Amino acid sequence: MDTSSSSRRIGVVGYGHLGQYLVQRILRDGPAHGLTLAFVWNRNSDRLRDCVPAELVLTDLSSFAERRCDVVVEVCHPQIVRDFGLRFLSQAHFMVGSPSALSDPDVNQQLRQASQQHGRTLYVPSGALWGGQDIQRLSDSGSLKALFIRMSKHPSCFRLTGDVLSGWTEDEGRRVLFRGSVAELCPLAPNNVNTMAAAAVAAGTTLGFSGVQGEIVSDTALRDYHVVEVEATGPDGFSVHTVRRNPAKLGAVTGSATYNSFWNSLLFCEGHGGRVYLC
Repeated sequence: MDTSSSSRRIGVVGYGHLGQYLVQRILRDGPAHGLTLAFVWNRNSDRLRDCVPAELVLTDLSSFAERRCDVVVEVCHPQIVRDFGLRFLSQAHFMVGSPSALSDPDVNQQLRQASQQHGRTLYVPSGALWGGQDIQRLSDSGSLKALFIRMSKHPSCFRLTGDVLSGWTEDEGRRVLFRGSVAELCPLAPNNVNTMAAAAVAAGTTLGFSGVQGEIVSDTALRDYHVVEVEATGPDGFSVHTVRRNPAKLGAVTGSATYNSFWNSLLFCEGHGGRVYLC
């Protein structure tokens, strides 16, 4: 689908904080960038009432193809990627806001194959990842030997599936919650480690989700921002270490700077043909 010379129709799947931000940006600024809103879907459609024009509300996600989108943007939950990713790619380019779903090898392979089969792009937004394109270039050249990423947040910002935070108290300070491969981390904190998942995608198939190492840290001192540290290692002693402080309110899963990052990623979704593309 060539959308370079015409308005691109965007479908937004999910209406949490990030979905709300993207919908409002598309409605307000989209026309200036060649974007129009095709539909908005949310698991609880009542949340869309009086917030989204009625004609743009999609109540049954299975009927998304009727809206004839150029790009479908998922910003809600990894399960949507698993359940609808193949269908999305059969009809449109697909921007995965929950790339932690790609930690499942079967899902990853199926979506890559569908992207090639249909000639559409599986976009992975960089989010809070700094230097993703550089990591990808290192990987593509065969020079990326190791990649480590640490995400530190206030404990109220974590949404974990296990009982890792059980017994936590406010005076505890700093605690390493988990360290291991990103493949292991994604099921534990699917809503918190999408930046790590983006890094694993950038690292390519050489390292992948199993080869990239990650660590999540609970730190009560981080009341105003999240910290993302990335260390990439190459040959002959080469290494790069970056530290990003992302402003965030208490309890916020996503840092505030990430919202604009997602918007900028969406502007890149113009069709890069049958591949996975970090944007």
